[in-house]
Amino acid sequence: MTLDEETAAPRRARRRPARRLVVAAVLTLVLAIGVLPDLFGGLDGHSPFAQLQAFRQWTLLAVAVLGLLLAAATLRWRRIWPFAAGVLAVAVVGAVLVVPRAVPDPAPTGGRTLTVLSFNTYEGHADVQALAAVIRTEKPDLVALPEAGDRFRSKLAPLIEPLGYRVRASTGPRQRDVNGVTVAVAGRLGDVQMSVGDDTTSFPYLVVTGGALGSLRFVGFHSVAPTLKATPYWRHDLGLLPQWCAGPTPAIVAGDFNATLDHSVLRDASVGCGDAAAQRGQGLQPTWGPTDLLRHTIGPQIDHVLSTNGIEASAFHVLDVPGSDHRPILATLQVP
Repeated sequence: MTLDEETAAPRRARRRPARRLVVAAVLTLVLAIGVLPDLFGGLDGHSPFAQLQAFRQWTLLAVAVLGLLLAAATLRWRRIWPFAAGVLAVAVVGAVLVVPRAVPDPAPTGGRTLTVLSFNTYEGHADVQALAAVIRTEKPDLVALPEAGDRFRSKLAPLIEPLGYRVRASTGPRQRDVNGVTVAVAGRLGDVQMSVGDDTTSFPYLVVTGGALGSLRFVGFHSVAPTLKATPYWRHDLGLLPQWCAGPTPAIVAGDFNATLDHSVLRDASVGCGDAAAQRGQGLQPTWGPTDLLRHTIGPQIDHVLSTNGIEASAFHVLDVPGSDHRPILATLQVP
Protein backbone atom coordinates (compact mmCIF):
# COMPACT_ATOMS: atom_id res chain seq x y z
CA MET A 1 0.00 0.00 0.00
CA THR A 2 1.33 3.42 -0.98
CA LEU A 3 1.50 6.42 1.34
CA ASP A 4 -1.45 8.06 -0.49
CA GLU A 5 -3.57 4.95 -0.04
CA GLU A 6 -2.72 4.80 3.66
CA THR A 7 -3.83 8.43 4.05
CA ALA A 8 -7.07 8.03 2.03
CA ALA A 9 -8.34 4.99 3.93
CA PRO A 10 -8.92 6.82 7.26
CA ARG A 11 -10.58 9.67 5.35
CA ARG A 12 -13.06 7.27 3.78
CA ALA A 13 -13.71 5.68 7.16
CA ARG A 14 -14.53 9.11 8.64
CA ARG A 15 -16.83 10.02 5.75
CA ARG A 16 -18.94 6.85 6.06
CA PRO A 17 -20.48 7.74 9.48
CA ALA A 18 -21.12 11.28 8.26
CA ARG A 19 -22.96 9.95 5.20
CA ARG A 20 -25.04 7.65 7.40
CA LEU A 21 -26.06 10.59 9.57
CA VAL A 22 -27.07 12.65 6.55
CA VAL A 23 -29.07 9.79 5.02
CA ALA A 24 -30.75 9.08 8.37
CA ALA A 25 -31.64 12.77 8.79
CA VAL A 26 -33.15 12.93 5.30
CA LEU A 27 -35.19 9.76 5.84
CA THR A 28 -36.37 11.03 9.23
CA LEU A 29 -37.49 14.30 7.62
CA VAL A 30 -39.40 12.44 4.88
CA LEU A 31 -41.06 10.22 7.48
CA ALA A 32 -41.97 13.23 9.63
CA ILE A 33 -43.55 15.04 6.67
CA GLY A 34 -45.63 11.95 5.93
CA VAL A 35 -46.79 11.34 9.51
CA LEU A 36 -46.70 14.88 10.97
CA PRO A 37 -47.61 17.12 8.01
CA ASP A 38 -49.50 19.53 10.30
CA LEU A 39 -46.12 20.57 11.73
CA PHE A 40 -44.84 21.62 8.30
CA GLY A 41 -46.80 24.73 7.45
CA GLY A 42 -50.21 23.07 7.42
CA LEU A 43 -49.43 20.52 4.70
CA ASP A 44 -52.25 18.41 6.12
CA GLY A 45 -54.70 20.91 4.65
CA HIS A 46 -53.82 19.67 1.18
CA SER A 47 -54.02 16.36 -0.67
CA PRO A 48 -52.80 13.69 -0.17
CA PHE A 49 -51.83 14.63 3.40
CA ALA A 50 -55.39 15.59 4.38
CA GLN A 51 -56.60 12.08 3.62
CA LEU A 52 -53.65 10.31 5.28
CA GLN A 53 -53.85 12.50 8.38
CA ALA A 54 -57.26 11.06 9.26
CA PHE A 55 -55.52 7.78 10.13
CA ARG A 56 -52.51 9.21 11.96
CA GLN A 57 -52.97 7.16 15.12
CA TRP A 58 -52.45 4.02 13.05
CA THR A 59 -49.56 5.31 10.97
CA LEU A 60 -47.92 6.35 14.24
CA LEU A 61 -48.39 2.85 15.60
CA ALA A 62 -46.64 1.46 12.51
CA VAL A 63 -43.81 3.98 12.92
CA ALA A 64 -43.41 3.06 16.59
CA VAL A 65 -43.20 -0.65 15.77
CA LEU A 66 -40.61 0.06 13.05
CA GLY A 67 -38.61 2.20 15.47
CA LEU A 68 -38.58 -0.53 18.11
CA LEU A 69 -37.50 -3.13 15.55
CA LEU A 70 -34.65 -0.90 14.41
CA ALA A 71 -33.66 -0.23 18.02
CA ALA A 72 -33.51 -3.96 18.66
CA ALA A 73 -31.46 -4.44 15.50
CA THR A 74 -28.82 -1.97 16.75
CA LEU A 75 -27.76 -4.59 19.27
CA ARG A 76 -26.24 -6.42 16.33
CA TRP A 77 -25.70 -3.66 13.77
CA ARG A 78 -24.73 -0.58 15.71
CA ARG A 79 -24.28 1.46 12.57
CA ILE A 80 -28.05 1.77 12.08
CA TRP A 81 -28.61 3.64 15.35
CA PRO A 82 -29.20 7.01 13.57
CA PHE A 83 -32.10 5.46 11.63
CA ALA A 84 -33.63 3.96 14.78
CA ALA A 85 -33.25 7.25 16.65
CA GLY A 86 -34.92 9.21 13.84
CA VAL A 87 -37.89 6.86 13.54
CA LEU A 88 -38.43 6.77 17.31
CA ALA A 89 -38.22 10.57 17.49
CA VAL A 90 -41.07 10.87 14.96
CA ALA A 91 -43.12 8.34 16.94
CA VAL A 92 -42.57 10.21 20.22
CA VAL A 93 -43.55 13.61 18.76
CA GLY A 94 -46.67 12.08 17.23
CA ALA A 95 -47.60 10.35 20.48
CA VAL A 96 -47.38 13.67 22.35
CA LEU A 97 -49.97 15.05 19.92
CA VAL A 98 -52.33 12.06 19.86
CA VAL A 99 -52.27 10.34 23.25
CA PRO A 100 -53.83 13.22 25.28
CA ARG A 101 -57.13 12.61 23.47
CA ALA A 102 -57.29 9.21 25.18
CA VAL A 103 -56.85 10.73 28.66
CA PRO A 104 -60.00 12.20 30.25
CA ASP A 105 -60.07 15.68 31.73
CA PRO A 106 -61.29 16.16 35.30
CA ALA A 107 -65.05 15.64 35.39
CA PRO A 108 -66.98 18.92 35.35
CA THR A 109 -69.26 19.80 38.23
CA GLY A 110 -72.21 22.14 38.49
CA GLY A 111 -74.20 23.83 35.79
CA ARG A 112 -77.22 22.57 33.89
CA THR A 113 -77.10 19.50 31.67
CA LEU A 114 -77.62 19.45 27.91
CA THR A 115 -77.48 16.19 25.97
CA VAL A 116 -76.51 16.35 22.29
CA LEU A 117 -76.89 13.59 19.70
CA SER A 118 -75.22 13.81 16.30
CA PHE A 119 -75.51 11.28 13.47
CA ASN A 120 -74.74 11.40 9.75
CA THR A 121 -77.61 9.46 8.15
CA TYR A 122 -75.65 8.59 4.98
CA GLU A 123 -77.74 10.33 2.34
CA GLY A 124 -80.88 9.58 4.33
CA HIS A 125 -80.39 5.80 4.19
CA ALA A 126 -80.08 5.27 7.96
CA ASP A 127 -82.73 3.19 9.68
CA VAL A 128 -85.20 5.85 10.78
CA GLN A 129 -86.99 3.50 13.20
CA ALA A 130 -83.71 2.63 14.93
CA LEU A 131 -82.76 6.30 15.15
CA ALA A 132 -86.14 7.17 16.66
CA ALA A 133 -85.62 4.39 19.21
CA VAL A 134 -82.26 5.91 20.21
CA ILE A 135 -83.90 9.31 20.62
CA ARG A 136 -86.72 7.77 22.65
CA THR A 137 -84.24 6.00 24.93
CA GLU A 138 -81.56 8.67 25.34
CA LYS A 139 -83.89 11.71 25.32
CA PRO A 140 -81.34 14.16 23.90
CA ASP A 141 -82.10 17.85 24.16
CA LEU A 142 -80.59 18.62 20.76
CA VAL A 143 -80.08 16.41 17.70
CA ALA A 144 -77.97 17.18 14.61
CA LEU A 145 -78.43 14.95 11.55
CA PRO A 146 -76.12 15.67 8.60
CA GLU A 147 -77.14 14.21 5.22
CA ALA A 148 -80.77 14.35 6.31
CA GLY A 149 -82.87 16.73 4.26
CA ASP A 150 -86.60 17.29 4.21
CA ARG A 151 -87.30 13.77 2.93
CA PHE A 152 -85.62 12.17 5.93
CA ARG A 153 -87.21 14.76 8.21
CA SER A 154 -90.66 13.79 6.93
CA LYS A 155 -90.03 10.16 7.93
CA LEU A 156 -88.49 10.95 11.32
CA ALA A 157 -90.89 13.69 12.46
CA PRO A 158 -93.98 11.48 12.95
CA LEU A 159 -91.90 9.16 15.14
CA ILE A 160 -90.43 11.76 17.50
CA GLU A 161 -92.80 14.71 17.40
CA PRO A 162 -95.17 12.81 19.76
CA LEU A 163 -92.19 12.71 22.15
CA GLY A 164 -92.19 16.51 22.17
CA TYR A 165 -89.55 17.25 19.54
CA ARG A 166 -89.59 20.00 16.94
CA VAL A 167 -87.90 18.90 13.71
CA ARG A 168 -86.60 21.06 10.86
CA ALA A 169 -84.42 20.47 7.80
CA SER A 170 -82.09 22.98 6.18
CA THR A 171 -83.19 21.97 2.66
CA GLY A 172 -86.53 21.58 0.88
CA PRO A 173 -88.36 18.47 -0.37
CA ARG A 174 -86.98 18.77 -3.90
CA GLN A 175 -83.37 18.42 -2.75
CA ARG A 176 -81.60 15.18 -1.96
CA ASP A 177 -81.09 14.22 1.66
CA VAL A 178 -77.32 14.29 1.24
CA ASN A 179 -77.45 18.08 0.85
CA GLY A 180 -79.36 18.81 4.05
CA VAL A 181 -78.95 18.91 7.79
CA THR A 182 -81.91 18.15 10.05
CA VAL A 183 -82.13 19.34 13.65
CA ALA A 184 -84.50 18.10 16.35
CA VAL A 185 -85.07 20.12 19.51
CA ALA A 186 -86.76 18.80 22.64
CA GLY A 187 -89.90 20.67 23.65
CA ARG A 188 -88.50 21.27 27.15
CA LEU A 189 -86.18 23.88 25.63
CA GLY A 190 -89.19 26.07 24.97
CA ASP A 191 -89.85 28.43 22.09
CA VAL A 192 -86.59 28.24 20.15
CA GLN A 193 -85.92 29.76 16.75
CA MET A 194 -84.21 27.89 13.91
CA SER A 195 -82.46 29.61 11.02
CA VAL A 196 -80.59 28.29 7.99
CA GLY A 197 -77.00 29.28 7.21
CA ASP A 198 -76.00 28.91 3.58
CA ASP A 199 -72.40 30.16 3.58
CA THR A 200 -70.97 26.62 3.43
CA THR A 201 -69.94 25.33 0.02
CA SER A 202 -72.55 22.56 -0.21
CA PHE A 203 -74.46 21.75 2.97
CA PRO A 204 -76.61 24.48 4.59
CA TYR A 205 -76.48 24.29 8.39
CA LEU A 206 -79.08 25.07 11.03
CA VAL A 207 -78.69 27.45 13.98
CA VAL A 208 -80.95 27.10 17.03
CA THR A 209 -81.34 30.04 19.43
CA GLY A 210 -83.70 31.36 22.08
CA GLY A 211 -86.01 29.58 24.48
CA ALA A 212 -84.29 27.89 27.40
CA LEU A 213 -80.99 28.06 25.50
CA GLY A 214 -80.74 31.72 26.48
CA SER A 215 -77.66 33.22 24.86
CA LEU A 216 -76.38 29.80 23.81
CA ARG A 217 -76.39 28.92 20.12
CA PHE A 218 -76.63 25.37 18.79
CA VAL A 219 -75.41 24.60 15.26
CA GLY A 220 -76.09 21.43 13.24
CA PHE A 221 -73.11 21.38 10.88
CA HIS A 222 -71.75 19.38 7.94
CA SER A 223 -68.51 20.05 6.09
CA VAL A 224 -67.52 18.90 2.63
CA ALA A 225 -65.14 15.91 2.72
CA PRO A 226 -61.47 16.53 1.79
CA THR A 227 -61.43 14.51 -1.42
CA LEU A 228 -58.55 15.05 -3.83
CA LYS A 229 -60.32 17.93 -5.60
CA ALA A 230 -62.41 19.29 -2.73
CA THR A 231 -59.79 20.23 -0.12
CA PRO A 232 -60.22 23.99 -0.80
CA TYR A 233 -63.97 23.68 -0.12
CA TRP A 234 -63.25 21.61 2.99
CA ARG A 235 -60.92 24.31 4.31
CA HIS A 236 -63.57 26.93 3.55
CA ASP A 237 -66.32 25.06 5.42
CA LEU A 238 -64.18 24.46 8.51
CA GLY A 239 -63.11 28.10 8.29
CA LEU A 240 -66.65 29.06 9.35
CA LEU A 241 -66.17 27.64 12.86
CA PRO A 242 -64.55 30.75 14.41
CA GLN A 243 -67.85 32.64 14.16
CA TRP A 244 -69.12 30.25 16.87
CA CYS A 245 -66.01 29.04 18.69
CA ALA A 246 -64.55 32.54 18.91
CA GLY A 247 -67.88 34.36 18.79
CA PRO A 248 -69.43 36.69 21.33
CA THR A 249 -71.86 34.13 22.79
CA PRO A 250 -71.52 30.51 23.99
CA ALA A 251 -72.10 27.89 21.33
CA ILE A 252 -72.33 24.16 20.66
CA VAL A 253 -71.51 22.92 17.16
CA ALA A 254 -72.35 19.29 16.37
CA GLY A 255 -72.18 17.22 13.21
CA ASP A 256 -69.89 15.68 10.62
CA PHE A 257 -66.74 17.79 10.24
CA ASN A 258 -64.95 15.31 7.95
CA ALA A 259 -61.81 16.00 9.99
CA THR A 260 -60.11 14.58 13.04
CA LEU A 261 -58.34 16.58 15.73
CA ASP A 262 -55.11 15.57 14.00
CA HIS A 263 -56.02 18.01 11.22
CA SER A 264 -54.56 21.44 11.90
CA VAL A 265 -57.37 22.93 9.79
CA LEU A 266 -59.93 21.79 12.38
CA ARG A 267 -57.74 22.58 15.38
CA ASP A 268 -57.03 26.12 14.20
CA ALA A 269 -60.64 26.82 13.21
CA SER A 270 -62.05 25.52 16.52
CA VAL A 271 -59.84 27.57 18.83
CA GLY A 272 -62.11 28.58 21.68
CA CYS A 273 -64.01 25.28 21.57
CA GLY A 274 -63.40 21.97 23.29
CA ASP A 275 -64.17 18.54 21.84
CA ALA A 276 -66.54 16.44 23.94
CA ALA A 277 -64.92 13.13 23.02
CA ALA A 278 -61.39 14.31 23.82
CA GLN A 279 -62.56 15.81 27.12
CA ARG A 280 -63.80 12.38 28.20
CA GLY A 281 -60.76 10.49 26.91
CA GLN A 282 -62.71 9.05 23.96
CA GLY A 283 -61.03 11.11 21.25
CA LEU A 284 -59.68 8.12 19.31
CA GLN A 285 -62.93 6.16 18.98
CA PRO A 286 -63.94 5.58 15.33
CA THR A 287 -67.14 7.17 14.07
CA TRP A 288 -66.82 6.50 10.33
CA GLY A 289 -65.88 3.60 8.10
CA PRO A 290 -67.06 2.10 4.80
CA THR A 291 -67.68 -1.25 6.52
CA ASP A 292 -69.03 -2.23 9.91
CA LEU A 293 -65.64 -3.70 10.89
CA LEU A 294 -63.77 -0.50 10.06
CA ARG A 295 -66.36 1.65 11.83
CA HIS A 296 -65.59 -0.24 15.03
CA THR A 297 -61.83 -0.65 14.68
CA ILE A 298 -59.56 1.67 12.66
CA GLY A 299 -61.94 4.26 11.23
CA PRO A 300 -61.30 7.93 12.04
CA GLN A 301 -63.31 10.06 14.42
CA ILE A 302 -64.72 12.74 12.11
CA ASP A 303 -68.00 13.42 13.94
CA HIS A 304 -67.74 15.87 16.81
CA VAL A 305 -69.60 17.85 19.43
CA LEU A 306 -67.67 21.08 19.96
CA SER A 307 -68.55 23.62 22.65
CA THR A 308 -67.08 26.92 23.70
CA ASN A 309 -64.79 27.15 26.70
CA GLY A 310 -66.65 26.73 29.96
CA ILE A 311 -69.03 24.11 28.57
CA GLU A 312 -67.54 20.72 29.43
CA ALA A 313 -68.55 17.16 28.59
CA SER A 314 -69.38 14.92 31.54
CA ALA A 315 -70.08 11.87 29.32
CA PHE A 316 -69.52 10.77 25.74
CA HIS A 317 -70.67 7.62 23.96
CA VAL A 318 -70.46 6.22 20.45
CA LEU A 319 -73.63 4.32 19.53
CA ASP A 320 -74.83 2.23 16.58
CA VAL A 321 -77.70 2.71 14.13
CA PRO A 322 -77.98 0.54 10.99
CA GLY A 323 -77.94 1.91 7.47
CA SER A 324 -75.14 4.47 7.71
CA ASP A 325 -71.38 4.55 7.27
CA HIS A 326 -71.23 6.72 10.42
CA ARG A 327 -71.97 5.95 14.05
CA PRO A 328 -74.05 8.27 16.25
CA ILE A 329 -72.28 10.18 19.01
CA LEU A 330 -73.98 11.21 22.25
CA ALA A 331 -72.47 13.89 24.49
CA THR A 332 -73.68 15.08 27.87
CA LEU A 333 -72.56 18.67 28.45
CA GLN A 334 -72.45 20.74 31.61
CA VAL A 335 -73.37 24.34 30.80
CA PRO A 336 -72.47 27.01 33.39
